[in-house]
Amino acid sequence: MAVLQTNERHNVFRNLYRDITDKPSTEALPRRVRDSIKAQDDASEVLIKIFQLVIVIFFGILYAVSRKTDAGTAFSPVPYVLVAYFVLTIIGLIWALKRTLPNWAIYISIGFDIGLLLLLIVSFHIQYNQPASFFLKAPTLLYIFLFIALRALRFQPRFVLAAGFIAAAGWASLIVYVITVDANNTMITKDYVTYLTSNSILIGGEIDKIITIIMVTIVLALVLRRGQRLFVQAVAEQTAAHDLSRFFDESVASQIRSADHEIAAGEGVQREVAVLNVDIRGFTRFAAKVSPDQVITLLSEYQTLLVPVIQGHHGTIDKFMGDGILATFGAVAESESAAADSLRAVDEIIAVAEAWAKARKSRGLEPIKVNASVALGPVIFGAIGGENRLEYTVIGSAVNLSAKLEKHNKDLGVSAVTTETCYRKALEHGYDRKGLRRTEADVDGIGEAQKLVVLHA
Repeated sequence: MAVLQTNERHNVFRNLYRDITDKPSTEALPRRVRDSIKAQDDASEVLIKIFQLVIVIFFGILYAVSRKTDAGTAFSPVPYVLVAYFVLTIIGLIWALKRTLPNWAIYISIGFDIGLLLLLIVSFHIQYNQPASFFLKAPTLLYIFLFIALRALRFQPRFVLAAGFIAAAGWASLIVYVITVDANNTMITKDYVTYLTSNSILIGGEIDKIITIIMVTIVLALVLRRGQRLFVQAVAEQTAAHDLSRFFDESVASQIRSADHEIAAGEGVQREVAVLNVDIRGFTRFAAKVSPDQVITLLSEYQTLLVPVIQGHHGTIDKFMGDGILATFGAVAESESAAADSLRAVDEIIAVAEAWAKARKSRGLEPIKVNASVALGPVIFGAIGGENRLEYTVIGSAVNLSAKLEKHNKDLGVSAVTTETCYRKALEHGYDRKGLRRTEADVDGIGEAQKLVVLHA
């Protein structure tokens, strides 16, 4: 039984040690994710150096204003250490800003942190003309926890452990120094009151300080170690989310990120939505006579120019369909001004497209003409698909009508058209182009004649 209990205790300590020291593997992560984690670490080291700079300046001010009862006759190493530490911190900050600091440089920095603090504490008995045991009473010891915590800014538990154990060893060495400096008077007492009211030392009290430093270090390293796993996972997921968000409209990506529960197929809402279709007239003919590279270059320019226009007027890109763009206004988030926003977007789209056509012509390239159409009506907006593949989309008669109207532009000989209903609603919400040409036409695929408004001839 005793052997089993001993083995269990050993297992507990083994697991504790593994929890603290095992580093989560990043080798399986893509290079861009590893680079992102490294960049976060490098930024944290810069922040640490800035904190160190603030601390050394504070210590310098503290030392400068402190009373020195030795009248300057005794040697004090603190000013020299402060100057050296200040210079090294500046060098370290510049180094951290330019490139990654190697581990050995970080360990040296930790040693200087703790060494500076301990030298400052040791100097107290010189400054105040007191026996060596005097410095063990200094509340400046609390700054050790600041230096330990400072190392937690990087998600590297080993640096926290280094700071904590160096601090504990340093304080233990100070205790040994106090006990041995005067063989005739070790300054040790067993009386707690005497300990508090004189320069005597209580071994148990000093051991408590060392144990506290070690325990705080271990707890902080454990917390940091667990946080490190979450940090690596969070960076990996953030990088993946950023990459995936390029395949979604930002408003849709935002809705997915902010959803209270996992998005599931079959969830939808009905809203009044303005549906915009944009298309390049004669694209099939153009694509048939140029190289594939020229086709892709054209589509890239086209989307680069028009997508920001649509999004700038609160539109959401639903999908790209070759040279076609399907966008919605008021689908992702309900909007009273959806109709007005969509028609303003059309006006800017046509203006941008005309400028693009002139620019292409000036470069000796075939000018491109863009068509656009908008229909307003109730649609269902929601997620469709299977368990492993979902897509947000809009479904409704307005979607079909907008697509048919885009093709009807050619029959009318115009560039952009909308329905009478959408136009009236847009005027009610601030759209300021009045008196546009109205027409009534049979649209292919639509059962009844449609009252239309020509936005651009």
